[in-house]
Amino acid sequence: MAKQVKLSAQTRLHVGRSAVKKLSAQGIVPAVIYGAKEEAQALQISRREINTLLSHAVGENILVDLEITDQGKVTSKLALIQEVQHTALGGKVLHVDFHAVSQNETLQASIPIEALGEAIGVRSYGGILEQNVRSLEIECLPKDLPELISVDVSNLNIGDSIHVKDIVLPAGVTAVVDGGLTVFLVAAPTVEEEKPAAEVAPTSPEVIKEKKVEGAAGDAAAGDKKAGDKKPADKK
Repeated sequence: MAKQVKLSAQTRLHVGRSAVKKLSAQGIVPAVIYGAKEEAQALQISRREINTLLSHAVGENILVDLEITDQGKVTSKLALIQEVQHTALGGKVLHVDFHAVSQNETLQASIPIEALGEAIGVRSYGGILEQNVRSLEIECLPKDLPELISVDVSNLNIGDSIHVKDIVLPAGVTAVVDGGLTVFLVAAPTVEEEKPAAEVAPTSPEVIKEKKVEGAAGDAAAGDKKAGDKKPADKK
């Protein structure tokens, strides 16, 4: 189940860019809480505390017990971290949105799915494990909210699959998507077809032609040839 962690917060009286800059210089992050049929409330939290909380989080859904101080009065509200805004460079936390929830009312959340074990079809036959669904939409009470959904894939052979309806969910947790969706599948290994050898076109025999000699040298050669072609005169 998702861990419920405590986080201190104070009501924020001033808003706007100048107020946010002053808070940031003091190591404070602006925040807001809304939902549970209540008006949105501006808050401020310690950057150190929120960084520590986020660094120890396992899943995407973080359940927080907010202890809000307002003019000396402390109230406790249960909330999910809805959104965290960071700077583009450095990842510094800029703003946090909390969504208030009730212990007695069901909530919907998207829970990451992880594969456990190595499928037989992958280990023994070189198959490929395909994961078609990365997270599962579920419904449950806050106390039953899981961090992860682990699925054992070790018995999957080539062509075997696991659907949403096949996953054993924790007590109190219900999937709110089509049970026929394929989550995991072991596909057969891909075999590359051998390309046929390229045919070599037959070559024609090379015809060597007598080169024509140009210029004076050519004329001289031509004269010598003519002289050589003359028949010797008959002797009388």
